[in-house]
Amino acid sequence: MRANKTPKKPPSLLSPTGIIKLVTHAMMGAALGLAFGLALTLSNPAVANLLNHGGSQAILVFALTLVTTFAIGATLTGVVFIIDEDKEF
Repeated sequence: MRANKTPKKPPSLLSPTGIIKLVTHAMMGAALGLAFGLALTLSNPAVANLLNHGGSQAILVFALTLVTTFAIGATLTGVVFIIDEDKEF
């Protein structure tokens, strides 16, 4: 008798669905970074004062730093979640 072999499925990180999941996690992180930056600016007058005196470049660097940091963190977390999902099946 032949043993029932399950077909190997491709790793979901490399599939189109996995890429879409990772991009979704990155977009969620970027949105959280923007929301955190807005909350920090509104709740801390010292940060708002620094940004007012720094000019438009300071605001751009502040926003890009937060967005990039949160997006990278959310993407790495998404990788962990997807790998953990694959191990359950």
